[in-house]
Amino acid sequence: MLILLLGANLGDRVDTLRKAVSLIKERIGSIDQQSSLYKTAAWGVTEQPDFLNQVVRIDTDLTPESVLEQTQRIEQELGRIRREKWGARAIDIDILYYDQRIILTETLTIPHPYLHQRRFTLVPLAEVAPDFVHPVLQKTTLELLAGCEDTGEVEIFNL
Repeated sequence: MLILLLGANLGDRVDTLRKAVSLIKERIGSIDQQSSLYKTAAWGVTEQPDFLNQVVRIDTDLTPESVLEQTQRIEQELGRIRREKWGARAIDIDILYYDQRIILTETLTIPHPYLHQRRFTLVPLAEVAPDFVHPVLQKTTLELLAGCEDTGEVEIFNL
């Protein structure tokens, strides 16, 4: 089970997320569950537009490295330009989990190193994988959310 977090805060955010989901299905694997869209306050660099975020759960045969390659290619195709860490972007696709794997290389860290600190990640993650146990912290998504100190606004986005 692969779990990705999608985010966008520039351009037509809804359309960009729809296109990202379509490309993920085409290139990475079948999506067996996806969260609602959430409007979230920016994190890290806060002086920027609100994000729309969504978590998708995927069944894939790709290696974690191939998933990273495909997500970066999708980001680039959908207009991602990397200017500053945590800055505004047309699309962001983060690998949150890949089964219970723990990977730490120069280019890839799984589980995502900040997921337990971010409400904008944990709220949609709790919708699709509430009982999934973080392989390092040994806590479920719901436990991580209950202990999260982030107070950023996260609300369901109605189309």
